[in-house]
Amino acid sequence: MTDDADQYEMSPVHLAVEMDDLAELTRLLHAGHDPDEYDGSNGWTPLLRAIDGESDGAVQSGDPLNAACTAVLLAYGADPAKPSREGLTPYHLAFQTRHEMALRLLEAHMELRGTRLECRLHRRGVSPPPRTPGAPAGDTGHCACGCPK
Repeated sequence: MTDDADQYEMSPVHLAVEMDDLAELTRLLHAGHDPDEYDGSNGWTPLLRAIDGESDGAVQSGDPLNAACTAVLLAYGADPAKPSREGLTPYHLAFQTRHEMALRLLEAHMELRGTRLECRLHRRGVSPPPRTPGAPAGDTGHCACGCPK
């Protein structure tokens, strides 16, 4: 890998995440590359790309789900609440893809930072559908962001 963005406007950090190259990802972040940089094509951060790739890779390959890229990015300071340019947060993506390990890592890092995550519905002032007591949030059509109802 080189330190130049490739023809798809992907930064070296994004490319390392896409290739699941943990050694290169760690080298780049240790050298000072930005773990929160938006990519040029879809406005995602490396953390969003990691969560998506880890989830999708496990589904496609049948291999066990892992959160290695997510953990490395968070260890090097990636913002666990930084949304895509369209407003998708890492937490919501992990929730939607049922990436439990990423959810646990994100929750731990948000707690350490004192970050409170509000979903797009609540930021827009829209009342989501009520959750059924005891039902998982994903089964009721709303997120598990913990926003006041």
